[in-house]
Amino acid sequence: MHTLCDMAVDVLTTADGREKTAKSRSFAARWFAARKADAPLPIGRAQPPLRPARPTHPELKDPRDVPKRKPGSPQGRIALLHAVAHIELNAVDLHWDIIPRFAHVPMPIGFYDDWVKAADEESKHFNLMCDCLEEQGSHYGALPAHAGMWRAAEDTVDDFMGRLAVVPMVLEARGLDVTPSMIEIFRRADAQSAVAALETIYAEEVGHVAYGSKWFHFLCGRHDTDPKDAFHDLVKKYFKGALKPPFNDEKRAEAGIPPDFYWPLTDQ
Repeated sequence: MHTLCDMAVDVLTTADGREKTAKSRSFAARWFAARKADAPLPIGRAQPPLRPARPTHPELKDPRDVPKRKPGSPQGRIALLHAVAHIELNAVDLHWDIIPRFAHVPMPIGFYDDWVKAADEESKHFNLMCDCLEEQGSHYGALPAHAGMWRAAEDTVDDFMGRLAVVPMVLEARGLDVTPSMIEIFRRADAQSAVAALETIYAEEVGHVAYGSKWFHFLCGRHDTDPKDAFHDLVKKYFKGALKPPFNDEKRAEAGIPPDFYWPLTDQ
């Protein structure tokens, strides 16, 4: 594993979630140790798979066929934790995938710092959710999960700005909207481990959305493109359906996404 792209592909081609995230965290530590020593690893080139390796479970279903969660019950709260674990595992792969997928585009080294850090934090988030599931007598893979989560990556496989617009600035920004209500569900159930884990996720996801916004604006500047117009065009092209309020305007603003980026994309 001599290059960052090699490490990214190794993560992407590892199926087991705990093993995938252990590699992810180890490679992130290696990257930042080399950066601290002022001897950064080469970015390199490597061919990422179209789809990342996945464990045999959970069974992946069409979103319409995944059972609805009723978070007022213990089983409903387990289902909610399982859904978040699935989102976080996909996020690990999404953040590693962007590195080799677009390695042909010259980018400042800070771009790689940001996405390695994001992948490392998503790995931590997956493990936090797995720990919470195991505390509740369950595990990741025990329930069916959403099969459409990688669709945004496939749709933007050759569109760098499209990837940044749809994944961090739409999908991850949605997490900023919905996580506070999830935290409240577990707080009411006195599930302190889940509350602490979700509060960690909520705090760190702001940074991931901000990385998307920062590098999207960087590329817009490089191409002399208006960021708001480009964002609207790309979301309409790649995101199925309208954006749905309510929005967490405060956290979105903190992440560098003003209201005039997302409100015009609603169906209201």
